[in-house]
Amino acid sequence: MSDFLLRLLPIEPTFVPERSCIALAELQLRAMLPQADWVTSDVSETIEFVDAGANWDGVLCPACGSDAAPWWADAMSEAAETQFRSLAVRARCCNKPVSLAKMRYGWPSAFSRFKFEALNPGVQGLSEPQLEQLGSMLGCPLLEVKAHL
Repeated sequence: MSDFLLRLLPIEPTFVPERSCIALAELQLRAMLPQADWVTSDVSETIEFVDAGANWDGVLCPACGSDAAPWWADAMSEAAETQFRSLAVRARCCNKPVSLAKMRYGWPSAFSRFKFEALNPGVQGLSEPQLEQLGSMLGCPLLEVKAHL
């Protein structure tokens, strides 16, 4: 049986909450997920791509809806060279400006410097009120990225 990792990230990739807010929200998240094997928080020096692990199900262009797989990996490699400081790219399918953060990922994926992670939390996700409560504690709206490992 595979492990399930629930990740919570700010919608804004560069946002990092205050340490005191992280500590309080982490305590609240632990209380919300008492069955989790563990709950952690992480702040990275640079923006990272947070994907859905084995849930990965492709990526579509947000401008034209076509399969972006033929060019997405190259665009990600180019953006990674600058530590994802810019997520702006030109879609090679329709030649429109798009953001890697706004791509239509089959399973939610995102870019972030900060994240909470809960391993095998005992639930498939948090309720909207729970997400709003944690987001309020951190000072930012949150999104979930669910990964099977």
